[in-house]
Amino acid sequence: MKSKKLNNETRGIQSVERALKIIEVLSKGSGSSAFEGISLGSIAKDTNLNISTCHHIIRTLLEKGYVSQNSPGGAYFLGGKVQELSSSRAIQFSLAETSMPELRKLNSLTGENVHLAVMQGNELSILTNLRSLHIIQVDLGSVNFSNSAHATAIGKSILAWLPDNEVQKIIKEKGLTKFTKKTITDFGSLTQHLRLVRRFGYSVDHGEFLEGVTSIGTVLRDQSGKVLGSVTCTLPISRATKKTTEFISNSLIKCALELSTRISGVYNR
Repeated sequence: MKSKKLNNETRGIQSVERALKIIEVLSKGSGSSAFEGISLGSIAKDTNLNISTCHHIIRTLLEKGYVSQNSPGGAYFLGGKVQELSSSRAIQFSLAETSMPELRKLNSLTGENVHLAVMQGNELSILTNLRSLHIIQVDLGSVNFSNSAHATAIGKSILAWLPDNEVQKIIKEKGLTKFTKKTITDFGSLTQHLRLVRRFGYSVDHGEFLEGVTSIGTVLRDQSGKVLGSVTCTLPISRATKKTTEFISNSLIKCALELSTRISGVYNR
């Protein structure tokens, strides 16, 4: 049984490697204005695959949008999905680069960890992480945030401003994992909490994701109101007094407003 499982895993990895080879072959000619696509035979030759295996993989890539074909039996091109992913990543790099001056100001002003985060599909992703200036600080370098949108100020600041159907889709796929005894694990309770986030303009989590850690965050939007991500400060719960929380939340909101103006100016050039 164990041997069969290993064989299945090996075949799965091999299929991924072959699919990536095909995409790489197609990408080599796609930059040319005269590029007319690549035939199945040429792709098979360049990837050292037999025609049948190559066609089977390409058919799957076609269905998923990673490969395109002008007509049945015609040559193959990179699909729109590849460009979509590439453009999405470029926007994220641009967002992080454009935001950095204001994030550094926030880091200096509060002295705490500062994060810029976005939703990648249904997963929470941290784009930047500026470390605290204090000796005692929270180390988040190895923390996986992908399934934590419901349990962190980082994620709830974004969820609060997304359409209800998008929030439901994210929670349906990722679930409401219980990270600590304070984690919200009921969708109704989460919905009520997100209403409060919208009302006050910021989100706070006291040990909902990590024991002994407080995060305070606010949404980042462009001037049209589109949600881009969130800006958050994270600190030990022992430093999160009422006065400090109020100061950081006000600083975050001001930072997000400045970023909104800066980002909209860059993207509208």
